[in-house]
Amino acid sequence: MMNLLHWRLLVAVADASNISRAAEDVGMTQSGASQAIAQLESSLGFQVFTRERRQITVTALGELVVEHARNMLVQLEAIRALADNNRGLSTGRIRLASFPSVTSTLLPGLLRDFRRLHPGIEVVVLEGTDEEVEEWVAESTVELGIVMNPDSGRAEMVIGQDAWVAVFPASHLQARRVRAQGITLGELASQPFILATGGCAVNGRSLMEQAGLQLSDIRMTVRDWISASKMVREGMGVALVPESTLPEDRRGLCVVPLLPPVCREFALVCSQAGKSSQATQALIARLRIYSKAMHD
Repeated sequence: MMNLLHWRLLVAVADASNISRAAEDVGMTQSGASQAIAQLESSLGFQVFTRERRQITVTALGELVVEHARNMLVQLEAIRALADNNRGLSTGRIRLASFPSVTSTLLPGLLRDFRRLHPGIEVVVLEGTDEEVEEWVAESTVELGIVMNPDSGRAEMVIGQDAWVAVFPASHLQARRVRAQGITLGELASQPFILATGGCAVNGRSLMEQAGLQLSDIRMTVRDWISASKMVREGMGVALVPESTLPEDRRGLCVVPLLPPVCREFALVCSQAGKSSQATQALIARLRIYSKAMHD
């Protein structure tokens, strides 16, 4: 089924002549954007784009579709502007607390759509540890916070999950075996360990303690996840990190899934100040629509 995100993507691809750049503009992955374009063309019954090597051009019939889509989006923006002005949403300020790994990976796509729809509302992102975010939400220092593993019923919405993975040097004697089979926390506990915290209370040490285990040989403790991977690459030990924090260049590293899998969940929670803020409630509503569109 075609939705609003499909039409925005269609126009973005026509403007950029490139699916990767268009996907980034609308907050989608390249594979998701390619699939969405294919679904849209299948639904229409004709090609909107032709693909030649890395260049994408609009077909003659596609030009008409893009023009109609562009006009539809302009009219929709005008309708939303009227509605926002009527509700007093033409201006405002929202303070949103998060921690660095989420700020750099999940937030850009989630906020891009809202900023385009509500340019007069300023979203200020404050970074801190997971414990600081919880404190800011409790004290209404911020309207919204992204917290880790919230209690049931507390969250406005879940915005993502992240699996924990073990990182071995590629030269490690066990690397090939564990890459194929996975590894348990019990097997990891006795390894020479690079402890990375990411500025969060939930880290390799706390995961071990929750499982009734103790790290027996911590060689070094660092805050930055990427620093831990670099030290692993140099053969200084193994590390336990969230999958989303792995470096793009994984040469020299062996990434191993945990058995059984262990994930951290990110969710949006609202402070008392946020519950009485029209702008904040509009952001929550928009993020829910965005999240649903991304998963349709």
